[in-house]
Formats: sequence, structure tokens, C-alpha cells
Amino acid sequence: MDYTKHIQKAEEAARRKNYDFAIELYQQLLELDADQGNARAGLRRALKLRHDAKKGGRLLRALSGAGPLALAKTLRKAGRVDGCIKAIEQYLAKNPLDIDANLMLGDVLAEGQYFKSACAVFEFIAEIAPKNPDGLKRAGAMMYQLGEHQGALDFYERALEADPRDQEAIKQRKNLAAETALSRREDGTIKHSRDEIKDKGEARSLERAGKLHRSDEDLRRDLARLEELYAEAPSDPELMIQLSSVHEALRDPETALDFVERALDYKKGSPELQARQVKLREKCIKRALSRADREGDTERANQLEAELQEFQFEAIQAAVRLAPADASLRLALGRQWLKAGALDKAVAEFQKAVEDPRVGVDALVQLGFAFQRKGFLDLARKNYERALDGSSGTDTRSKEILYNLGSIAESEDQTDEARTFFARIFEIDIGYKDVAAKMEHYK
Repeated sequence: MDYTKHIQKAEEAARRKNYDFAIELYQQLLELDADQGNARAGLRRALKLRHDAKKGGRLLRALSGAGPLALAKTLRKAGRVDGCIKAIEQYLAKNPLDIDANLMLGDVLAEGQYFKSACAVFEFIAEIAPKNPDGLKRAGAMMYQLGEHQGALDFYERALEADPRDQEAIKQRKNLAAETALSRREDGTIKHSRDEIKDKGEARSLERAGKLHRSDEDLRRDLARLEELYAEAPSDPELMIQLSSVHEALRDPETALDFVERALDYKKGSPELQARQVKLREKCIKRALSRADREGDTERANQLEAELQEFQFEAIQAAVRLAPADASLRLALGRQWLKAGALDKAVAEFQKAVEDPRVGVDALVQLGFAFQRKGFLDLARKNYERALDGSSGTDTRSKEILYNLGSIAESEDQTDEARTFFARIFEIDIGYKDVAAKMEHYK
């Protein structure tokens, strides 16, 4: 059955901000076909839009949704996949950004062989949590299951950007890269990507973004041609930039970085080239780190990890100087200061980020951490409570906030209040830290 018109109707409802109707339409489609990937993806988007549009009362909604999540875990243990999926979706209808619950949904869909729907869920996780390697790896696995090998490779690459020491991602990327290269050599229908793009400016832009999926043979032909041109015009920064792009596509970030730095000598202060320089330097360090891990050189790996952290810190500071109004950069810089123990500097950055709705909740949580470490427990409590109102209430972050609020209450000998906070966690996750022991203590 063709569901295209029904999908279009739901998308139109979402565009008109009639989110409840869009969600209802997507849910009806999934009742008919649980593996309708477009409907599952549309449902995720519509739920997120509705969630973003609503303010306040999120903690209460999350706690009221804890029942379906507990039911889902029971149904999963019993092997009742379809019932489990419905229970998780019921929970996610109120808590659509809960990463753990979304991961569980994707896993259960895969267990039921609803691979298109599972892929849609993992892609959604990759969108809302782009640094979560678990979501990225599972998206890669589902892409591979569906025969989208290049897409799978892209997700494993992103997983390694999030965690360059992830052995599973390293192994899968290696296997997929070899498999993709082999299939391309055997496929006689390959077309050069440039032939399909008329606009040279667009081609160059895509090339710089790494989105032209060319074979190594194509890339080496391009490299030879560019090297000939460069020999005749060694002062042309545009040729340097193109050479950098090809070397990066050939997985040689060191040479790519060299050409970008040469280009910067001619185009001093170029924001685009400076950003590219930072990206390539980070790639070089991560590549060296992965190599040290493979060779079992722990001392070298630890040195490189420290070098990577220092570089990322310097890069974030530079980025903030270039874009001082970017709240996400302020938040990242604050986290680096917090990690370094510079609490006052961390607080200053978090305070600049709290008003941005995209990162406001995270900034409030980090402010709570900083004030708690400084001993300003009243300020820590205030920021944690504000953050809770903007959180799902059952995700890992919310449980950590509740635990910290309980710890603050304990330190102030407010045992009844401490028990109340720990009970909220105990109610939804008995295995979280030492909450079970604390509840026994406060009987």
C-alpha cells in the first residue's frame, strides 16, 4: 500500500503547527505498518516540535509517563515486541527527547525486524544527540542492514569523531570502507560526481564539506591534475584549498592541513579556512590517537589524549572570540573551564548561555554543578530546580540533577527533603548509583 499521500497530509499538519493532528496521523500509519520508516521519522519530528512548543510542567509529565516505560521493560523481557513498542511510544509521546528511551525503542524495533523504523529512530537520536556514539553506531548498523553502505560508513565516521577510541566503530569503519571500495570497483556504472553538478561553485562547496562520494581512483586522478596545475601556479590559494579537499577525502589529514595552512598565508584571517584548519588539526590528533591505541602504546595514547583536550580547549576559546554571541560555544567553553577547575570563569560562560532556549537547560545544570563545587548550595539548588522544569524528568541528566539536589539536602541535614529527591529516582530507576541504599537508610 502507498502511504505517500497520508505522509504528506501529516507533514502539512506539522507545518501548520497542528502537532496533535500530525502525531495522530503518523500513529495511525504505524498501526497499519509498524515498519513504515517515513512515518516513524515523521512522528519523531512532530513529537519534538510539540515538545519544543510547550513550556513548564515537564517533570510532572515525565513522572506520569514512567509507568509505560516500566511496562515496556517488562514486555520486552517477555518477548512481546509489538506491545513493548507501543508502550515506549506512549512514554515518548510525553518525553520525546529521552535518549535512553529512544535507544530502547530503536533496539526493540530492530529485534522485531522493523529495520526501517529502527533506522528512523537512530537517525533521530543522531540529530538530537550528535555526540552520542551509541546512537551513531546503531544508526550505522541499521543503514548497513538496509543496504545503505555509504550511509553506514558516514555514521561510523561520526561515531569516531565523538569517540576516537571506540573499538567497535573503528572495526566497523574499516570493514565498511573495504567493502564499499570493493563494490565500487566492481560496479561499472559509476559516474564522476562532477558530471552531475553543473554549478562549479556548488561542486567546490560540496567538496569542502566532504560530501562528494568519489572512488579513490577518481580522487587520485583529481589529485594528479591539481598537482600539475599547482606546479605551474604555486601561489594560488584556491588550488591549495582544492588540494586540501582531495587529500582529506583520501584520508590524509596531515597533508590536507599543510595545504590549508599554506592557503592561510595568502588569505589571512579567512574564517572558513581557520575553521577548516581547526577541524583538520583535530583530525590529525585523533588519527594519531587511534594509531597509538591500535599499537598498544598506552603512554603515547595518554599523551595524545591530553594534547587533544588542550587543543579542543584552545579551539573553543578561539571560536568564542570569533562568535561571542553563540551560546552553544559559550556552554562548551564553560564546560572546559569547569573541567579545569576554573569555577568563576565557568560560571561566567554558563550565565551567558542560559537565556538561549537551545542550550538553556544544559547551561542551568552546569551552573548548578559549578555553584555546588563552590559551596553556594542555595544557588546550586535554584539552578537545578529551574533545569528540572525544562527536562524530561526520567533521563540520565534529570536523575543526576535529582541526585545532586538530594545530596545538597543531606549535607544540610534536611533528611525529609533528601528522601523526597532520592525517592523520585528510586521510583523510576532503582539501580541508579546508590539510591537503593539511601532509600533503605531513610525508611
